[in-house]
Amino acid sequence: MIPVGLVCLLLVSGLVYQWLGRSRDVRGFPPPGRMVEVEGTRLHLLERGAGESTVIFEAGIAASSVSWELVQSRVAAFARTFSYDRAGLGWSDPPRGPRTLQQSITELRILLQAAGATAPYLLVGHSYGGLLVRAYAAAYPEEISGLVLVDPVAVAEWARPTESSLRRLRRAVRLSRRGAWLAHIGLVRFALARLLSGNSGVSQRIAKIASGQGASVASRLVSEVSKLPRASWPLVRAHWCDPKCFHGMASHLEQLPASAASLASLGTLPDVLVCVISASTATEAERQEREAVVRSVSFGEHILADGAGHWIQLDRPELVAQACQRMLPSLAHHSGSDAEDTAGSSPNSFA
Repeated sequence: MIPVGLVCLLLVSGLVYQWLGRSRDVRGFPPPGRMVEVEGTRLHLLERGAGESTVIFEAGIAASSVSWELVQSRVAAFARTFSYDRAGLGWSDPPRGPRTLQQSITELRILLQAAGATAPYLLVGHSYGGLLVRAYAAAYPEEISGLVLVDPVAVAEWARPTESSLRRLRRAVRLSRRGAWLAHIGLVRFALARLLSGNSGVSQRIAKIASGQGASVASRLVSEVSKLPRASWPLVRAHWCDPKCFHGMASHLEQLPASAASLASLGTLPDVLVCVISASTATEAERQEREAVVRSVSFGEHILADGAGHWIQLDRPELVAQACQRMLPSLAHHSGSDAEDTAGSSPNSFA
């Protein structure tokens, strides 16, 4: 009976620890933007800057508006910008249903309309966000002037996933659900507190128990978060101590193959300006797919971000901001000029 009682005591202690910590997080880290109700779900929207041009940032599959901090602050100097948290992530409410591709872009459209954002938009999407902004452009081409795709997810890979890819995906979903359970009992909070204080040993042992991957899970988290301004670190920690975010990640991962297949079925992009920025670690298949995207439009470019990993907006934020800045004057010029005037030195370039 003693071991059972000890386990129960630890669980109760963990629940109390999590409840107290979550209460502090809610008070200490209120949303920096505004909460906008979209079909019964409150989504967090952060607006910065002003101007005639409107730039929308779409985060990766498990990321939030915080991931755009380094880029949005730069782009806000010359444009009106919006970043937001999809349902289940960041400060937004949990989703009410499956995170289908159509549901996600519908919610984004309603959100932008409610916020008074002025179309046409320059949409900037990272990873999974690149898939979403391409779908938005295909569904509402009249509202889009251009796309910046930051190391976008490989549509071909996930529209027709191999059995190996599906196994990896199912495992990621299971780990996400497990992470939510561990967050409920305070273990994620405890591990992240030790991790951000410099004590990685405890965190790695917890990660090893939870996922079988000790250093890889913990180290990747610290590596990416450390690239953000130090003031953002507690925000990220607070989000990932909330079980909601693990459930949100799982719900997006579950829909990844169906979302990629839906985008593939839409065919080629509308003829808008496109800039694709690939990480230096991108595979040959990924680069070829992105080259095909650029060739499918009249005005596009493909940039290799030397020295940058998948999170280019953290490794090379100035590169993403410069791409946005180059495109905005081109958007206005392209809308009222002949193709010969806007093509520049290359028949497929707007730069």
